[in-house]
Amino acid sequence: MCLVLLGLLAATPASAAEHATPEEARAMLERAVAALQRDEAAALAAFSAGADGFKEKDLYVFCGNVDDGMSSAHGVEPWRAGKASLREQVDVNGKPYGEEFYAVAEEGAFNVVEYAWPRPGEKDASPKASYITKVGNQICGVGYYK
Repeated sequence: MCLVLLGLLAATPASAAEHATPEEARAMLERAVAALQRDEAAALAAFSAGADGFKEKDLYVFCGNVDDGMSSAHGVEPWRAGKASLREQVDVNGKPYGEEFYAVAEEGAFNVVEYAWPRPGEKDASPKASYITKVGNQICGVGYYK
């Protein structure tokens, strides 16, 4: 019994460490903004590849084109780039959070949108909030799970 309890206690910090904080999500989005400002094409490629520190714990960057709403990068589902609309995303509860991303996105601001989305590797949706900003012709975000 004691060994089982010790095993559970030892596992707790590791699993908790896999879930990022709101502060970590915002910091990743701030790094993403700087990367986009330096070289948009390289940044979008890094976001979709989860390279250069743009995929950590359960955080990743996603972006969509301002003009047509088409996804331009996604750190967990890179196939979305050029093939799926970020603007038209709806969560399991019917909330059109993609439209809200576009409505709140502003240059130099980090606004929050709440919705339900599965954690990477899971099928069931969890409460999530994403920091959203606009950088040039991109709407980008990084979300954290509540």
